[in-house]
Amino acid sequence: MPTAALPMPASTSTVTLDDAELSRLAASERIRYRLVAADCRYHANDNIAAYIRDGELDELRTEVEAHMHQVLKALVIDTESDHNTQETAKRVAKMFLTEVFRGRYVPMPSVTEFPNVERLNELMIVGPITVRSACSHHLCPILGRVWIGILPNEHSNLIGLSKYARICEWIMSRPQIQEEAVTMLANELQDRVKPDGLAIVMEADHFCMHWRGVKDNDSMMTNSVMRGAFLKDANLRREFLSLLSKK
Repeated sequence: MPTAALPMPASTSTVTLDDAELSRLAASERIRYRLVAADCRYHANDNIAAYIRDGELDELRTEVEAHMHQVLKALVIDTESDHNTQETAKRVAKMFLTEVFRGRYVPMPSVTEFPNVERLNELMIVGPITVRSACSHHLCPILGRVWIGILPNEHSNLIGLSKYARICEWIMSRPQIQEEAVTMLANELQDRVKPDGLAIVMEADHFCMHWRGVKDNDSMMTNSVMRGAFLKDANLRREFLSLLSKK
């Protein structure tokens, strides 16, 4: 178990820890120290892979497991004699770090890009891509579908169809709100593909609407991001949206 935590620097602090001092911190505190020292944001939907060292994800899992065990204890759940919850803390820690929040802790997946040799400039639509995320307000599941419209130009970088799904998964597997998730996905694709036009539509089911609050089982949320030609050309936008209705 880690020793007592050393004082953590605030974002404007000049406190500096050497390697020996850092090694005595819990993994979460070491990672947070690096983020704060670099003045790097670490919101729920931010990727922090660049600040995680080899072996620290395993340490984080152990740390989250211990804290999750305390959460169950505070909920007055007997995790010793109840065979159903004896391994729950361990399972939840693994789920958070390696599955549902994985997009926070691992680098961007490798994506092979190809030059647009044939100078393709016609509308291309990818989707629906099934996506899974989590609401950052209640950590409830968000399950939905994404459609991506690309209008390439001769300078665009073309990527394989499966890579759109990989990028979606990387962006979506974090706690967040749908509106921000779609914008983050648009930013990533815009930077990578550099098309003349980019359109994204996401339709999702939010389980925080099912499990709590109004407990409405039928509501869905749909939002979109339109950029470049899709924003300026109403006919192109109409063509993209009309083709979605056929999928």
